[in-house]
Amino acid sequence: MRYEIPAPMLAKAATSVPDPEKFPGGLLYEPKWDGFRGLVSWNGETVEIGSRGAKPLTRYFPELVEAVSRLLPEPCLLDGEIVVATGPEGSQRLDWEALSQRIHPAASRVLKLSTETPAMFIAFDLLAVGDEDLQDRPFGERRERLERLLGDVPHPLHLTRTTTDPADARRWLAEFEGAGLDGVVAKPLDQPYAPNKRTLFKVKHARTADVVALGYRVHKSGSGVGSLLVGLYGEDGVLRPVGGVAAWSDAMRLQLIEDLAPLVERDESGEAVTGEGERSRFSSSKDTSFVRLRPERVLEVRYDQLEGWRFRHTVQFERWREDREARSCTYEQLETVAGYDLADVID
Repeated sequence: MRYEIPAPMLAKAATSVPDPEKFPGGLLYEPKWDGFRGLVSWNGETVEIGSRGAKPLTRYFPELVEAVSRLLPEPCLLDGEIVVATGPEGSQRLDWEALSQRIHPAASRVLKLSTETPAMFIAFDLLAVGDEDLQDRPFGERRERLERLLGDVPHPLHLTRTTTDPADARRWLAEFEGAGLDGVVAKPLDQPYAPNKRTLFKVKHARTADVVALGYRVHKSGSGVGSLLVGLYGEDGVLRPVGGVAAWSDAMRLQLIEDLAPLVERDESGEAVTGEGERSRFSSSKDTSFVRLRPERVLEVRYDQLEGWRFRHTVQFERWREDREARSCTYEQLETVAGYDLADVID
């Protein structure tokens, strides 16, 4: 027996927690985990872990491969999230940086990290069990089967918590961010599993900040601005890069080249000064060079959360702030999130 790992079911963005009365079959709400999407296949002999982007994750999480084969009571195909938690007992939170370090070419490095910062798997859907394909069944039925399957399975495999009460979901949205989660998901109870379709709803934290334009990368087409690098001033007066703004229209990409031209730093020969951006484990081969700008222009962006000194995800352009001085763009403007112990989310 071999399970065919499908493309995962996806979610569309919602501005607020959806009203269950607008859905004939009702909604089930879950915390939105901030990790790697993982579809875990266990056929009784081998374990495979697929990702949202169809990249196999099996080799990067040997501790989960061992746990799945040892703890699952029968062959099955699970949908869920791979996460890593760090911090002292009583105040643990999800750690994206520790998780991302696992995508490493050296098996010895992966093995070392699997013991230093072991991962957990948070299951939220059951696509098959034994010889039964459950993808055509309503989500409510799949969830009941998932609870029966994983009810007594211990750490590091977990069953995500759920509620049918939108008030609980709104409270989770406010509180669970302190444990590193990034929102809530609403799932219609009467729907089948729909690979690669956005039939679920995600509600994420949305905030704005005024940031300084530091530079830009040319679009991959070779024409216009592909992404705008932005920064914030710390208490020490140092301007730190905090992320990038992308998703410009074709017209806006070209317009930005013209608008930002007066701010381009140039050397004695008049050539534009370039810098080298940070490389990630997911894009180590990409060109990260950028055209440097004098830090004078301010823009307002939408973001969801911070990860250390940086925005966790790519931010969205809101508007230019000609009324703001660059030096006024500091970390102090950002909302501080109260801590919340991850153990209280899992339990």
